[in-house]
Amino acid sequence: MSMLEVWREYLCKACGYIYNERDGDVDSGLAPGTRFEDIPEDWYCPICGVTKTDFVLVEAGRAGALSTRSSASTSLPRDNNSSRRSIKKIYDVLIVGGGTAAWKIAEVLRATSQDISIAMVSQCEADRYDKPLLSVAMARNLSLSGLVKETGAAAALRLQVALFSNTTAISVNTSHQALRTTLGSIHYQHLVIAQGARSVLPAHLPAEHCWRINHLNQYARFRNALGSTPRRVLVIGAGLIGAELTNDLALAGHHVTLVDIAPRPLARLLTQAEQAEALLKAWEPLQIEFLGNTEVLEVKPSSVQGYDVRLNHGRHVTVDEIVVATGLKSCDRLANSANLAWNNGIVVDSTTLVTSTEGIYALGDCISIAGETSRFIEPIGRQARTIASQIVGDALIPYQNQRVPVRIKTTSLPLTVK
Repeated sequence: MSMLEVWREYLCKACGYIYNERDGDVDSGLAPGTRFEDIPEDWYCPICGVTKTDFVLVEAGRAGALSTRSSASTSLPRDNNSSRRSIKKIYDVLIVGGGTAAWKIAEVLRATSQDISIAMVSQCEADRYDKPLLSVAMARNLSLSGLVKETGAAAALRLQVALFSNTTAISVNTSHQALRTTLGSIHYQHLVIAQGARSVLPAHLPAEHCWRINHLNQYARFRNALGSTPRRVLVIGAGLIGAELTNDLALAGHHVTLVDIAPRPLARLLTQAEQAEALLKAWEPLQIEFLGNTEVLEVKPSSVQGYDVRLNHGRHVTVDEIVVATGLKSCDRLANSANLAWNNGIVVDSTTLVTSTEGIYALGDCISIAGETSRFIEPIGRQARTIASQIVGDALIPYQNQRVPVRIKTTSLPLTVK
């Protein structure tokens, strides 16, 4: 047998996927017969997303046994040939995300057409909840279970959506109209990216000691960590989320130290110093200490309990919990894999919300129009109607990009900025 007739197999040590040179990986552009050494270095495992450096050569006849052993810790189904799961259906619309924007576009699409096939890929359970409530839940005495309006499974059943929950989207293959996920590749006619944004963590702050609250699961863990007794909490960042969380924590009986590099809270939103001063006045009866012109220089576990935090100006504070609220950043991995134009977010047409690639749309926190992002709830419904009108072939409902009133839910002194 000549060397050209010997097809080798390589095992992913992370998830057990077998790459067979005879079959290649067509969804990612590797034609049948592609030798492992010829695979580009930026190729990812189609199941778990690791690179080719995490693959090892499999001895002849051992692929099945090795794959079974390696996949013991994963729930991914495998056949006797140890191939990845194949999702054969081509969906009319595939939505990436499981939050407010994802469910809104699913609702609008289903209301427009009962026949269109819709799938959704979400890293979490995709339970439906109002994210703005996360910063006022304690003061309103809302339980964690009370925050969920509808489970993802129930919403999917109601809207006839194929929900792939707890599934990570790895990359987009635009030529094959396929989304690579940790369950395999899912094919689509139209792709809608509604991934939202992630919380920013300054590089010098240790992730293992800092809470970032931008999701119900994160908030639930934070609430559990607080327990039922008053705690000392440091909130880093006095923007919209930081100020609202500070207000909510203090009303729940916790002592909060709020720091920001700006001289006053909500500096970007409250252009008039008098408004910020009024808010600080309203906070006086609460256990809130605001430190402006202040930067956190170092965080380290305390020798007794909690954390010792070193600030500029030579000041130190000791706290039990640390919350970082220093802004949001759109996720760029999918956009980069699809070569979508990027400018602080996925660049979309201001009227149609189409990305730089035909057939791919985006909405919500992840998009950028003229370099500007929108982190608010109100535009999402209008964005969904614009995208749905094009997908179902109706007359275009043009999106109008406009400033929206910002309601600041500091319940000690609610404010609206227009």
